[in-house]
Amino acid sequence: MPQSADKILDHELLFREPEYQELFKNKKEQFEYNHSDEKVGQVIEWTKTEDYKAKNFAREALTVNPAKACQPLGAVYVANGFHKTLSFVHGSQGCVAYYRSHFSRHFKEPTSCVSSSMTEDAAVFGGLNNMVDGLANAYNLYKPDMIAVSTTCMAEVIGDDLNAFIKTSKEKGSVPAEFDVPFAHTPAFVGSHITGYDNALVGVLQHFWDGKAGTTEALTRVPDDSINFIAGFDGFVVGNMKEIRRIFDLFGVKVNVLCDPSGSWSTPTDGEFRMYEGGTTKEEVIAGLHAKATIVFQEYCCEKTSKYLVEKGQEVVALNAPVGVAGTDAFVMAISRLTGKPVPAELERERGLLVDAMADSQAHLHGKRYALYGDPDQMLGYTQFLLELGAEPAHVLATNGNDAWAAKVQAVFDSSPYGAGCKVYPKRDLWHLRSLLFTEPVDFLIGNTYGKYLERDTGTPLVRLVFPIFDRHHYHRFPTWGYEGGMRLLVNLLDEFFETLDANTIVTGKTDYSYDIIR
Repeated sequence: MPQSADKILDHELLFREPEYQELFKNKKEQFEYNHSDEKVGQVIEWTKTEDYKAKNFAREALTVNPAKACQPLGAVYVANGFHKTLSFVHGSQGCVAYYRSHFSRHFKEPTSCVSSSMTEDAAVFGGLNNMVDGLANAYNLYKPDMIAVSTTCMAEVIGDDLNAFIKTSKEKGSVPAEFDVPFAHTPAFVGSHITGYDNALVGVLQHFWDGKAGTTEALTRVPDDSINFIAGFDGFVVGNMKEIRRIFDLFGVKVNVLCDPSGSWSTPTDGEFRMYEGGTTKEEVIAGLHAKATIVFQEYCCEKTSKYLVEKGQEVVALNAPVGVAGTDAFVMAISRLTGKPVPAELERERGLLVDAMADSQAHLHGKRYALYGDPDQMLGYTQFLLELGAEPAHVLATNGNDAWAAKVQAVFDSSPYGAGCKVYPKRDLWHLRSLLFTEPVDFLIGNTYGKYLERDTGTPLVRLVFPIFDRHHYHRFPTWGYEGGMRLLVNLLDEFFETLDANTIVTGKTDYSYDIIR
């Protein structure tokens, strides 16, 4: 055998050994009954044509590889953002295993989340007993200060009432009557992970501000000078939240961060397991009611939450995951306006350093064409930054983007000469993007780990700047927001450009005329 204690091969080499190659050959010939390689090749080539693209874009009842996840994933994200809070998903174990693994693979940290373990009998008779037993087990085993409940497809299809189930569970002694159990209905068959984030966050705020599901008096707002900050669903939260807090600290502003999972997904290895780490406290949630205003970094991720905050009498400043110079300027000037404080000199210097770095490198990125996909707000932020660099965001796609979002992206295109000819694609998926990359090719692709298949298929180099990132480590530890985050994004874009340039000019005596030491 090729593998032994004396000869340990890594997996990428192991399966090239003759024994494994023979296994693969036999499997293909004796069990797969595939079409001929010639026929498969013909079909592959057809899928690269304009004819196929027209058929691809005409489909209505089928989605192929959407650039989004389901609602409960966003709800689990929110639960991890509150202090000593356990996420409890009313649904099957398999669903919850997906949410845990998705976050753990991206952040390289364990993600705590439990389920009510609904099976066939619960699908027929309802999941009340599962809720009663599940809340009791979660409360007694894991000792949380709060349990945040959300739902999956199964619970929503059969119509389980979370409010009634939680009250019944308390009556049966699963958890104390005064124990905090905010909840949100998050059906996975509609919306996306950003919808689930929105539903879960507004569910937590309503629980504390509106009388804990009718069990106490609603709180009365007494406005003060503090500012709330809501980040939205962000795969770079570990690095970004540090940067956001630093910016508020430079202003000397009291900020209530409503949902901060950065501590939960960034714990040290020192011999102590931390099931709960950091997060927004209950006291901070209550204080958030009295804030004079809330800065929301992701307008389309927080539509219900923003509307609720306005109803409570707060001013809401909704941004679109701002990155780069103009995006960060909007954020910084919003803080200055709301607080009446001048922009700190340190931030002015950081802005100048980012502009300087962009000027140093713009010749390399100027005119380069990009295709990008991800969440609506993030795509707006990245689109604006690319235009600042003189690059062309030729294809901007968001499966969970709507027509209003598309109009806003088009307005960003129209604001710059580099946006001419760029196109926006709401409600489209990665199979649509594949057709675009073949028929209207670009220089680079911005997306998540799933884009590596597009990179392999179309030869378009991938820049990993979108959640989830499974096949690279620790990107989430660095900011993408603020002037410092803009610097990080600039380096990421440049690194991929230079790596691609080197790869294309590496053959000695043939293409190495541009294999330069100095770039």
